[in-house]
Amino acid sequence: SERNQRIMSDQHQKSSRVSESFDRLGPMPSPLFLPLLLASLCRCSQAMDNGLGLTPPMGWNSWNRFHCDIDEALIRETVQAAKELGLDRLGYQYINLDDCWQVSRNRTGYIVEDSKKFPSGMAALSQYVHEQGMKFGLYSDAGLYTCQRRPGSLGYEDKDAATYAEWEIDYLKYD
Repeated sequence: SERNQRIMSDQHQKSSRVSESFDRLGPMPSPLFLPLLLASLCRCSQAMDNGLGLTPPMGWNSWNRFHCDIDEALIRETVQAAKELGLDRLGYQYINLDDCWQVSRNRTGYIVEDSKKFPSGMAALSQYVHEQGMKFGLYSDAGLYTCQRRPGSLGYEDKDAATYAEWEIDYLKYD
């Protein structure tokens, strides 16, 4: 049809104009030009081949769903659910308690967990999580108080670090 011939003619004219534009550019560079150009613009990075940091730290954090309504039973149930759903096999390694697990400091300045909500204590809970093949994390704050007015770490950083190491805490969320 006449319409189709007009469309074909228009396409041919556009194609010719594109070819003419390329012809004016001169000879095309080597096919290696673009990859080499891009490689020269990229910064090289190096990483240690030690198996660490292959994925971002992935896991579960209590805050978004439970806020301060957390206890030992919930954490144990969460570990079991993560295992049953196969999340651990997908790279979700961490079970992290956010705010409200801590209630005070003892007379020597060490952090005290809430023994009503966590009757076995953090060391035992950490051991349980590890026995299930997962990692355990806690939350603290760089100030005097956490967001929920629980004791923060300011002035107690060394004592808190020693306590978390003793409890075998794998991850610290530190606001």
